[in-house]
Amino acid sequence: MLETLQQLDGSLLLWIQTLHLSWLDPVVSVFTTLGNAGILWIVLSLAMLCWRPTRKAGLLALGAMALGLLVTNLTIKPLVERPRPWLDLPIAPLVVEDDPHSFPSGHTCAAFAAGMIWMRALPWHWGRMLAVVLAVCMGLSRLYVGVHYPSDVLAGAVIGSLCAWAVWKLYTRWTGRTDRLNGQRAG
Repeated sequence: MLETLQQLDGSLLLWIQTLHLSWLDPVVSVFTTLGNAGILWIVLSLAMLCWRPTRKAGLLALGAMALGLLVTNLTIKPLVERPRPWLDLPIAPLVVEDDPHSFPSGHTCAAFAAGMIWMRALPWHWGRMLAVVLAVCMGLSRLYVGVHYPSDVLAGAVIGSLCAWAVWKLYTRWTGRTDRLNGQRAG
């Protein structure tokens, strides 16, 4: 069963590799590289800290990404040690990856950790929608450049979303608790 899923994963990635367009290759390569070490999401989150209406979104996204880093890069990747696709398939990746482990996608985890927080916390509808679109595009970019299997990206998206959910729950519990405490002091 597991072998069948891995074959399907590899076949789907090989099909995705047939979709390359010469003008799109550099665009996707630059975008996916902006996700290295979560830098795009970290910079955007830090910038959000500078403006009061987006401060909560920035702070919570940083927390969700930190949790995602612990779960993905420091726990699951070293335990699973799934090799990158180009080590098993006839693929020439468009970007260089130093980490030989592919499961789960850390880029996708960071994008979804930030994106799912921003979807809840940004003050503008367009910003909330853009956050989700950017997260999905990051996951797709990892497939396009050939450095992850589809299941790596799916797992990264799920883990990032769960990290965002956990941080959001902690935040709402904390603010609910402090609101109750403040109400008791006022009364």
